[in-house]
Amino acid sequence: MGDENLGYTPEEALSAIGFGKFQALTLVYAGLGWISEALEMMILPFVGIAVHSEWGISPGEESLLTTVVFIGMLFGAYFWGFISDAYGRRKGFLGVTIAVVVAAICSAFSPNYKLLLVFRCLLGFGVGGGHTFASWFLEFVSIPNRGAWLLALTGFWTCGTILEAFFAWIIMPRLGWRWLISLSCVPSFFVLVLYGLTTESPRYLATKGRTAEAQKILEEVAVTNGTKLPLGVLVCDKAIKIDEENSPSLDTPLLPSAREKNHYPETCLSSFLALFSTKLRRTTLLIWILYFANTFSYYGVVLLTSELSSEQSTCHSTTNVLKSVNDGRLYRDVLIATMAELPGLILEATIVDRIGRKLSMEIMCIFGFILLLPLVVQQNEIVTTALLFGSRMFIFSTFNLIVLYSREVYPTSVRASGVGIATSIGRIGGMICPLVAVGLVRGCHQTAAILLFEAMIILVGSCIFFLPFETSGKGLRDTLPSSDEE
Repeated sequence: MGDENLGYTPEEALSAIGFGKFQALTLVYAGLGWISEALEMMILPFVGIAVHSEWGISPGEESLLTTVVFIGMLFGAYFWGFISDAYGRRKGFLGVTIAVVVAAICSAFSPNYKLLLVFRCLLGFGVGGGHTFASWFLEFVSIPNRGAWLLALTGFWTCGTILEAFFAWIIMPRLGWRWLISLSCVPSFFVLVLYGLTTESPRYLATKGRTAEAQKILEEVAVTNGTKLPLGVLVCDKAIKIDEENSPSLDTPLLPSAREKNHYPETCLSSFLALFSTKLRRTTLLIWILYFANTFSYYGVVLLTSELSSEQSTCHSTTNVLKSVNDGRLYRDVLIATMAELPGLILEATIVDRIGRKLSMEIMCIFGFILLLPLVVQQNEIVTTALLFGSRMFIFSTFNLIVLYSREVYPTSVRASGVGIATSIGRIGGMICPLVAVGLVRGCHQTAAILLFEAMIILVGSCIFFLPFETSGKGLRDTLPSSDEE
């Protein structure tokens, strides 16, 4: 092992190990989890339109089918984030996957509208924890090109959205929404089957004081990659110091040891207070606003794609709305708009490590605003699809970069909790946007809907400008910085 007087941190160990076979396999597994989440999210507009046709529900009830998913996600993101920080990343995404599989199967067999609402809410509770996959993967990656690799993980989300649009195009007109829901949860089954091959995050284990376990895992990673660890033994970053005003005790750890798992409520409170320490307070509040506004904008554009691409965009009768369920043009236009995420992913991966996170986000935000603006007035089908394609490309890229930034700015000790709470805040935006995208457009108020989405994009751009830290090229922290650190 080398001289035990020498020591190396998890960041130094991962830098020595590099990105190799182990990280590639980890990326594929986490990506499979994100494909599963994307399938469940992109199914929302299709199920709403189909149930509206089959059961004759009102536009408000159709919107509620999407809103309840976000209500479930609101609580799920918060709950699974703290589970992941208290009991481990693996246990976090295992619970997420089981919840998604069970709720999806129940949704497919729902006999009526009320039970479908319940099952979709439970599904949202599971899907809300999808962020744990990204936190887990990120903690195996070192500084160089970390942004590009996390965006590579986002590529799996994009594959999931495209796959769902393709499934809808093929399945919906022929077999209906129940078969679409059933097939959409297949990737979650693969996540469960392969779970036994995963390993816990060494960063997480180090923050829990389980350095021997963390070092063993790092040794296995090095062997898999054909590299070597630095000389010495693994040590965690310097002891954490939390602002006295915002913490119950300076000696209270953010994460409990194995013997302290019964103090989970105290752990949750300590983690929450750490997010509002003097070093993170401003960042936390800005990230909450960013998640809210960008989730509102992104899912708003997703829902607008199905609403404006179908015949109801011309404010025709309800009969025409119902006929659009079996109209292949609707699913074709949705598939085309969904493909916008591919060039967006390539663009953001190209610039994010070159010009930094904040400037990249601002650029994407500006172009998203410009391309959405012409839709304040009704356009023909081709122009509408093209504008939705372009605006979705940039709004999606902004969303990805915010997700990347939030995972880099929080230390390992509160990363899952911090991102989980921010994701929960974002889900509130997701809960509201169906009422705008479906309600206002169906009510022939397209201009009002678009202006509201534009206002949210302006809010996103303003918050990005005031973010205090640039995370590009900097290592991930495992603990909060002490007061004398930069």
